[in-house]
Amino acid sequence: MNRLLPAVAIAALSASLFLSTPISAQFIPSAKKAAHVRIIKGPEIELARNDLTIIRWTSSNPGGSPEHFAVVHYGTDPKDLSHTAKSHVRLNQGHSYTVFRVRLEDLQPKTTYYYKVDSTNPRGSSDGVISPLKKFTTE
Repeated sequence: MNRLLPAVAIAALSASLFLSTPISAQFIPSAKKAAHVRIIKGPEIELARNDLTIIRWTSSNPGGSPEHFAVVHYGTDPKDLSHTAKSHVRLNQGHSYTVFRVRLEDLQPKTTYYYKVDSTNPRGSSDGVISPLKKFTTE
């Protein structure tokens, strides 16, 4: 009997660990999608080097899925923003705003780049908050 009790306790603990679903404990339901999303600060250059730039902006919280992407469309020709960089963002549904940051890597030194920022839901649909055209020059 003395050996049976620890064996049962270990079996019960093991079962609870292996059969639990931690993913469901982290599930965050979607919030109501915002009627209108707007950029309230930026976009601006957070960091600029010869081959790397980080662009940051703040928008009103788009709502909907908590999973979003910050997106920057960029290029050396203001009429051809054919490059895209994006970064995963998890929205905090309790905040009225979201800060987005995107790293643009493998840039050419001493080159002017033009860009627009956007944010999308996981399916790639825009939140409708595309910025005006901006530019920066690498070191």
